Amino acid sequence: MKKLFVDLGKNSYDIIFERGLLSHVGDYIKLDGKKLLVMTDDNVAGIYADAVVSSLEKAGYEASLLVLPHGEKTKSFDILPAVYARLLKERITRKDALVALGGGVIGDLCGFVAATYLRGIPFVQIPTSLLAQVDSSIGGKVAVDLPEGKNLVGAFWQPKLVLVDPDALNTLSDAFFTDGMAEVIKYGCIKDKKLFDLLDACGGKSGLMPVIDEVIYRCCDIKREVVEKDEKDKGERMLLNFGHTYGHALEKYYNFEKLSHGMAVSVGMYEICRLAEEKGLTEKGTAETVARVCSAYGLPHTDDAPCRKVVEGVANDKKNLGDKLVTVLLKKIGESYLYPTDAEFFA
Repeated sequence: MKKLFVDLGKNSYDIIFERGLLSHVGDYIKLDGKKLLVMTDDNVAGIYADAVVSSLEKAGYEASLLVLPHGEKTKSFDILPAVYARLLKERITRKDALVALGGGVIGDLCGFVAATYLRGIPFVQIPTSLLAQVDSSIGGKVAVDLPEGKNLVGAFWQPKLVLVDPDALNTLSDAFFTDGMAEVIKYGCIKDKKLFDLLDACGGKSGLMPVIDEVIYRCCDIKREVVEKDEKDKGERMLLNFGHTYGHALEKYYNFEKLSHGMAVSVGMYEICRLAEEKGLTEKGTAETVARVCSAYGLPHTDDAPCRKVVEGVANDKKNLGDKLVTVLLKKIGESYLYPTDAEFFA
């Protein structure tokens, strides 16, 4: 077992890493309330829900289960009334808590519900996808989508605990593993050339799996460092959005149907590097280096969508500050910075 401590004063919490912990999560969850509602999706429920609920019951909690459809469309503002109604039916109070068991969609939705139900109740993150384990479960950014764009209604609401079981990746499909690799590559791009070089040297999933525990831990440690410096996403934390501005717009362009989040971010990382190289803002060759590593893990770096049509969705991006869009660029692999742009930058 390994542990990281996210130091945010009264909002501090542990990230615990242990293979096999999904079978005994009740040993780690220590909350004041007696009722826990576990939110998950119909992909994860059949694999882990029974074990998690059973462990929580053995720990003395009254545990109930809410199973939602998988996919980005579940992270919708329209689903909230039914979810709140279920919490009321279960008589969940401010002393009780929610447990997010699943990937990024469930984690974001569960966290947003926790932040807003009864003006805020505790929640625990148990991420089962690579994307959630290395990125979305940490840092307290929770949200739902609007038709106009991703994550436009949200809050900063830190979990009480994050439990990471790398064994969960053994039941993850290749598509979902590939999706998460975009975020892993992102961390190497923005903060850690050694991590990026390790990913490059591994050459793909089969080469990476022997060191996956180390990679997950390093990604979480990078995010911990960034979040501690900038919890509310007003400065350095915005670096974590590398590739996401164009990526989110691309997802919206396809109505969240053609490309997964990771695929869209991969295209976004390449495109932003390519455009920045043309303008002398990024070291030459960076875009092709990013493309090579993304390709090694099954991620695309180009798409047929017309760039001008895609960037129409950039106007609603939540990273707008005033009349400028704060875009994340690379000086070179491992070094990133914030650069104010507008939609014309992407044209």
